[in-house]
Amino acid sequence: MPEQSEVPRTADPRAAVDPRVTDVALAIAMALVVAVVIAADPDAARHAGPGAYLFAVGFGALVLLRRRMPRTMVVLTVLGVFAYYTFQFAPIGMALPAVAALYSAAEMRRTGWAVGGGAVLVAVATYYRVTGTAEEYLTPYDLVTNLALVAAAIALGVAVRLSREARVHEAHEAEQRLQAERLRIARDLHDVVGHNLSVIALHSGVAAEAVGRDDDTARGALHHVREATSGTLRELRSTVRVLRGSTRTTGADAAGPDAAPTGLAGVDALAASARATGLAVDVTLDVPPGTLDGAIDAAAYRIVQESLTNVLRHADASRVAVSARVDGARLALRVSDDGRGAGRDVVPGSGISGMRERVALLGGTLGAGDDPDGGFLVVADLPLRLEG
Repeated sequence: MPEQSEVPRTADPRAAVDPRVTDVALAIAMALVVAVVIAADPDAARHAGPGAYLFAVGFGALVLLRRRMPRTMVVLTVLGVFAYYTFQFAPIGMALPAVAALYSAAEMRRTGWAVGGGAVLVAVATYYRVTGTAEEYLTPYDLVTNLALVAAAIALGVAVRLSREARVHEAHEAEQRLQAERLRIARDLHDVVGHNLSVIALHSGVAAEAVGRDDDTARGALHHVREATSGTLRELRSTVRVLRGSTRTTGADAAGPDAAPTGLAGVDALAASARATGLAVDVTLDVPPGTLDGAIDAAAYRIVQESLTNVLRHADASRVAVSARVDGARLALRVSDDGRGAGRDVVPGSGISGMRERVALLGGTLGAGDDPDGGFLVVADLPLRLEG
């Protein structure tokens, strides 16, 4: 069974060169280097026969196994070096023919095999020179050369692998950031569209009841419907532009010049929209400008927006109180109504779950449930600043 190199693969558009082409080029280079060293031997006529050059071709051919069978490549290369010297061909060094094998094993996460193969070659070469004739006696230069070639090949393989894995990791992190941004966009779109549709539904009902009896009221209700519809369309268009990547604008600019700020500064506009349905909304904001990070400010806005939407849809309330204040290094946010509450049999929907997840990601907590004093209560505790 072919060995699995376990090298991560990525769809990197920059990787235009076919790996097989790289392997063939490396194989040819390996064969040529060994052949040149053989031909450069001063006594090549006696030591460099056809068999020696056949070994050079074999060392090059083994490189083609580097991706699927790196361990086999190391073993066969080491054995090939021993066999080469058994035939007493021209000296080519013990480490040189194994450089490609050691590099490939280290690159393919087989560093232990590369170190083992290199150690065997250096040890055998050292033993052979120490116990050999005076002509073959070990010199410091030979030992340092073999060690340097082995170490350089393994180090280069490890460095290439780590560099590739770092790029894969960066690509994975970029994908995670993209998914998180998509989730944020989906939540924001849910909050905005849900709120505006609730306003539209309520004013449509008012207009339907007032037509023919109180035309001024009907016209006012239709005006609110038109404004809410326009806001929803703006938000949808800006979201589509962001998803298509056709705009560089962010924040309030992305939603158009008439869009309300996405932060506590936009809470008054939310309250005015809710008041237009007949709901009394009391807003108390004690948060100096610049106190909150952008993400915290936007989250607070979305919590208020989702809470008002739930009141309009489900609470049957006549009054809502919204308050936000700074408490030390935290933001205390509270939205309460005088409606009927959730009741024991009502399971919080995706809006509350989304708010809770958003707050948790920012390092805060959110509670939502029936208020002991009556109605429904949403309480959020958020940091003023995100930790760097």
